[in-house]
Amino acid sequence: MTTTAVGIDIGGTGIKGGIVDLATGALVSPRVKLPTPDGGKPDDIAETTKQVLEQLEADPSLPIGIDFPAVVLHGKTMSAANVSKKWIGFEAEKFFEKTLSRPILFVNDADAAGFAETEYGAAKGRTGVVMLTTLGTGIGSALIVDGFLVPNTELGHLEIDGHDAESKAAYSAKEREDLSWEKWGKRLTKYYSTLEKLFSPDLFIVGGGVSKHFDEWGHFVDITTEMIPAQFLNNAGILGAAALAAKKHS
Repeated sequence: MTTTAVGIDIGGTGIKGGIVDLATGALVSPRVKLPTPDGGKPDDIAETTKQVLEQLEADPSLPIGIDFPAVVLHGKTMSAANVSKKWIGFEAEKFFEKTLSRPILFVNDADAAGFAETEYGAAKGRTGVVMLTTLGTGIGSALIVDGFLVPNTELGHLEIDGHDAESKAAYSAKEREDLSWEKWGKRLTKYYSTLEKLFSPDLFIVGGGVSKHFDEWGHFVDITTEMIPAQFLNNAGILGAAALAAKKHS
């Protein structure tokens, strides 16, 4: 059974990769990052991903997980965020396997981050229903039940008060409307209260860059469920994608 795997995180601005120790979640290689090609088309992103993989100089036998900002259903990308609309309905996993000449696992980016926190980070050892949300340009989500990932939840798109939740509660909304931490916290209270009613979670983990400032705004979120900041920031996708790929190919 392999002890390491490759994780590659495809984002709207950068494509990052690393080799992950599956026992600890630590990177055992330098992290490689290249800019996401303008336009975000499949051919261009696949070629840049290939360059990242080449720079990592990973053993060709290692499992490879790739995370991407889209709903991923049986290897096909069903949506597209901050990339070309050509990804919608695209056989991404098969295409990347052909481009990289090896088996891969394609997974939603928030799902990868949530799995990383469960395996190695803030939720390690926790049982029950764990929900990770990433607060950034939008709201990504991951749902993990007793260590098992329920993929593609996309809970940032819940309709609350007639609006897409992320349009009011994402960190981008706070910046756009110049909201104070307290006013933003009230919006987050409404959002997370809705998740509580629907899922009765045991733990919320909050990711995204704003999680670094959790001490400044977390106390404004008035909910019953325990809420803690994510442990991994920029590396979460890499770690989770690698771990999920290893699990698939074990």
